[in-house]
Amino acid sequence: MAGEKYPFVSVVMPVRNERDYIQQSLEAVLAQDYPRECMEILIVDGMSEDGTREYVCEQQKHVPNLYLLDNPGKIVPVGLNIAIAKAKGEIVVRVDGHCIIAPDYIRRCVDYLEREPIVGVGGPMETVGETPTARTIALAMSSLFGVGNSAFRVHVNSHRYVDTIPFPAYRMSTLREAGPFDEDLIRNQDDEYNYRLRSMGGKLLLAPDVRSKYYSRSSLKALWRQYFQYGFFKVRVLQKHPAQFSLRQLIPPAFVGTLLVALVLSVFIVPMRYFLLGLLVVYTAVNFGVSLLIAIRHGWEHFWRLPPTFAILHIAYGLGFLTGLLKAIARKN
Repeated sequence: MAGEKYPFVSVVMPVRNERDYIQQSLEAVLAQDYPRECMEILIVDGMSEDGTREYVCEQQKHVPNLYLLDNPGKIVPVGLNIAIAKAKGEIVVRVDGHCIIAPDYIRRCVDYLEREPIVGVGGPMETVGETPTARTIALAMSSLFGVGNSAFRVHVNSHRYVDTIPFPAYRMSTLREAGPFDEDLIRNQDDEYNYRLRSMGGKLLLAPDVRSKYYSRSSLKALWRQYFQYGFFKVRVLQKHPAQFSLRQLIPPAFVGTLLVALVLSVFIVPMRYFLLGLLVVYTAVNFGVSLLIAIRHGWEHFWRLPPTFAILHIAYGLGFLTGLLKAIARKN
């Protein structure tokens, strides 16, 4: 930390029905090596029904500067806007109810913001799972084949400027200048916001010593829903900021779109059946090949779970994107 003065930090935690994880997440915040008197914790609850609110209320009896705010909108961007409006900190650090930050997370974020020409900082995210299926999902979400060149998931030892960062720390002055989070975005609100910051000339730092863990979804059904939403709301982000488009975002919808077109045409055109079969064979071969390599490193119990997990990541995102695109076109017409 530069000098002796510690900037006041507001930790904002938008949550909803996180009773299974909120204790670990909050304990990680309370275990920070940053001076407690220089921190406040704002938990913005989306009207949880699973005991999350009751747990936080109980902790308020023992933890100074822990506040519980209501989020009647129930979604993350609304919660973030509520928290930022109430926050007193010079620096705001976002922490999710599904994550655990390292004990030096806040101190390192503040240090980077003080000494580097950046507007935001975060670090590589280690995806972990508590059940066998969740651990397989975590492996898939940490691989290039699963999520592409997502820097904070796959470049874990790299000090670099990036497009977006998880669990970021920002100066409050930066947030005031950029304005509120887009409350139309159930997912991808971070992508949209960080693009706004970069379009203002700001730099986002991925620092390898700023560490966190994130608990993956525990079922394939929940993973499907998560990635369908990622694809669906990515269209909304691209509508607002077309320049944010990248090839990585196009591959899943292009793959799914090609499969659907080939399937329809194969009913009428015989050669298209061979094209469809060949495409499926190539994808399956690559899928199983990557799954084999990961299973060799991390355990054979993952081998048969990885192929359907990869397929869900790709197809759910692709279908979500195409659905969002069709809805956007229909809205214009």
